[in-house]
Amino acid sequence: MKKMSRRALLWAGGGTAAAGGAVATGIQLEVLPGRSSAYHHLGLDGGEAEAPDVEPATVEWRAFRSQARGRRVGWALARPAGAPAGLPVVVVLHGRGQDHTAAFRRTRLALDRFLADAVARGVPPFAIASVDGDESYWHDRSDGDRAATMVVDELLPRLEESGLDTSRVAFTGWSMGGFGALHLASRLGPDRVAAVAAMSPALWHRYADTAPGAYDDASDFEQVTVLGRQDELDGIAVRVDCGKGDPFFATCRDYVEGFARRPAGRLELGDHDSGYWRRIAPGVLRFLGEALAS
Repeated sequence: MKKMSRRALLWAGGGTAAAGGAVATGIQLEVLPGRSSAYHHLGLDGGEAEAPDVEPATVEWRAFRSQARGRRVGWALARPAGAPAGLPVVVVLHGRGQDHTAAFRRTRLALDRFLADAVARGVPPFAIASVDGDESYWHDRSDGDRAATMVVDELLPRLEESGLDTSRVAFTGWSMGGFGALHLASRLGPDRVAAVAAMSPALWHRYADTAPGAYDDASDFEQVTVLGRQDELDGIAVRVDCGKGDPFFATCRDYVEGFARRPAGRLELGDHDSGYWRRIAPGVLRFLGEALAS
């Protein structure tokens, strides 16, 4: 029998023959398609969280023509009510198939509400900015779509023009955006980045296992992978969270274990979904806020 690749297992919507054996094998290999759904129905995901019932931070919705990406991109900026000028800022990067609105939609991450709640609980205030990355995987691509350059050369200056302190920023994101946050933090280094928090980052050991379109080719993957390059985050406060029901769990675990000093965050029960990311959002925002204030 021909052996399926990990890539095929992850992304195929394949058949259901011998389902019981396939499920057992998939869970053992930690690459089962639909693993998050299976863990949810089995009650192994740790439960979901709703957004706090508070008055949200003020969100401004904007757009600009990106030269780096060759298109119009939307972005949004959330600031706690009554916060002073010159706030530090967290740049949040969305997952694949989403856009800048996902960070603040109540059905997604609702970070405007979590930000307001965090500040009310004593977290030093900061702003959160979100921007469109489409399916770029947040790195510059051979087709001319330079999402990473857009964040650094176009978004950050706009945040400074908006009265924010961008001398040292923080990054966070989920899934594709979790990888993007780690990539951009590595690219900018500790002189510009105070902290990075990756939520269920989309990480692979090999190009052959990656999602179609995530990288141009094997060379592109090798140039931007964060695996084996944990030392590039030296001097930056790092947090990594991932649920055990997540298809990226095994690789995230290996990534965490590759640090000389274990980063903050937890590998615990959870799915690859918004309910899990909302559950960890309070801890993530406290971590970022305290790092920016230190």
